[in-house]
Amino acid sequence: MAAIEFRDLTLGYDRHPAVHHLSGHIAAGALVAICGPNGAGKSTLLKGIVGALAPIGGDIRIDGVDRRDIAHLPQAAELDRSFPLSVFDFVALGLWRRTGLFGGIGRRDVETIEHALEAVGLTGFEMRPIGTLSGGQMQRVLFARLLVQDARVILLDEPFNAVDDRTTEDLVRLILRWHAEGRTVVAVLHDLALVERIFPETWLIAREPVACGPTSAVLCADNLGRARRMIEAFDVGAHVCGRAAA
Repeated sequence: MAAIEFRDLTLGYDRHPAVHHLSGHIAAGALVAICGPNGAGKSTLLKGIVGALAPIGGDIRIDGVDRRDIAHLPQAAELDRSFPLSVFDFVALGLWRRTGLFGGIGRRDVETIEHALEAVGLTGFEMRPIGTLSGGQMQRVLFARLLVQDARVILLDEPFNAVDDRTTEDLVRLILRWHAEGRTVVAVLHDLALVERIFPETWLIAREPVACGPTSAVLCADNLGRARRMIEAFDVGAHVCGRAAA
């Protein structure tokens, strides 16, 4: 059964298409990388899946999963770390489905948060303000928040950007753990060597689909060159997609 299905999907901003005419499905329990040149619409696609961006055309169908059961890790640049939150309180935000936005935190919840911080190697950081953390430490905190969300579908937007190799490997182990647990994991990545090492399936997009399937077949020189040319030729001022819907 498909966990996520795209039906002639077009997403964009103010009627300007960012990704268009995308069809296909991501199977439940899959471990999938989304790749493409800068400006290919990769982050936009994740926002569409999580429901933060409504389709301009077509639709996204999510089978067997409520959108509240989707966890989304945004790019680090989208986070406001000036807000005075401790590491503990930030991770606790991942419990909102169970406690509500203003619900109390019980002993069981405290233990859940402590176990998540232990899993990402941040025991003892509970009271540290998030604004004092390094980039790698902040990514660990974000993964701890994902752990307490306990979601069936996990969306990761450049999860290893500007973090050290040790942090990358620790977080990769968590991703493989989620996959082994049968969760659906979709990650936007630009490190193709890492994609080839970790992800069995890849979608290559360049505002529209280029190829999807086994990573070794998708990330060939011909497909990567085609994706680059498609981005270079794309009209960023287009008000609507020029290709007729299927």
